[in-house]
Amino acid sequence: MAKKSKKVFVGMSGGVDSSVAAFLLLKEGYDVTGIHIRGYNVDGCAESDALMARRAAEHLNIPFYVWNMEREYKESVVGYMIDGYKKGITPNPDVMCNKEIKFGLFLNKALKFGADYIATGHYALLKKDKSGYCLSKAKDSSKDQTYFLWTLGQNELSKSLFPLGNLLKSEVRTIAKKAGLPNAGKKDSQGVCFLGKLSMPDFLSKYISGTPGPIMTANGEVLGEHKGLCFYTLGQRHLGIKGLGNKEALYVAKKDKKNNTLIVAPEKDSLLFTKKIFLKDINLVKDMEKESDIFVRVRYRQPLMKGKLKIKGSNQAEIIFNKPCKFVAPGQSAVFYLPEGDMLGGGVIM
Repeated sequence: MAKKSKKVFVGMSGGVDSSVAAFLLLKEGYDVTGIHIRGYNVDGCAESDALMARRAAEHLNIPFYVWNMEREYKESVVGYMIDGYKKGITPNPDVMCNKEIKFGLFLNKALKFGADYIATGHYALLKKDKSGYCLSKAKDSSKDQTYFLWTLGQNELSKSLFPLGNLLKSEVRTIAKKAGLPNAGKKDSQGVCFLGKLSMPDFLSKYISGTPGPIMTANGEVLGEHKGLCFYTLGQRHLGIKGLGNKEALYVAKKDKKNNTLIVAPEKDSLLFTKKIFLKDINLVKDMEKESDIFVRVRYRQPLMKGKLKIKGSNQAEIIFNKPCKFVAPGQSAVFYLPEGDMLGGGVIM
């Protein structure tokens, strides 16, 4: 089937990346339709984002629709995040948004409306070989977003396109300007998308009541008071307290729920490192051996760490790092790769 007869629904957020994705697919000859997903937003920029997406679609002369998924987004992304923090873990709403909304509801609805594929502005490379599809790290390593896409399986990957995988962000900006896109100079969003400029603690405080308690070092020196353990994550640095005698930066090393105490330590303290982690809800993009040497990332943009993956049953695994890994937070994602950059899958840190 010729590309011009292949229908692609592009998720257009209003940002430059997804608009360029639509432009590139149109240039390749696909039948492109722009879709803006109305999710949940707390700072009132939802209307401006939708308007910008519409303006970009009009400039490209493609059909454009707004699909309201606010209720589903609140349930599967916002609700998931709040529940995670209530349990004292650090959930990853971006991973859940991709799983449940973009490559869940959006994909399924697009296919029902006659699309052959969906496309997004994610920086990721899609590969296919005899064993199936997989994602690989993007050309722009500083923008690579495969970390947030580890839940996708063969079904989702076979119906998805990622036009920006072989481009640098600077090249995307240049393409947008040459194409005359109205959002060519729009700044990238930062942090959790639906929070806007609102801080995570301020948002969570509307749903969770934290019990204040002491912030102390491992040897018992009290340095201040926390607002509630649920508002902090392991490895967090900005705590509103000063360091020890030499004023060194301090990080959250442990949350002592029994004593409602936040334990902090300097960056090189052994409390901040771990040699082994356990994962649940694992997803393997391709079949793997029960034990495999891998590279793993436990936080977005954190350097890849060498380790051994041991699969335990159908949905759990263990990772043993070659060298102790810093800032490992339960609830976050551990995503594993081959040396050449192919993403093998991931799981949720227990």
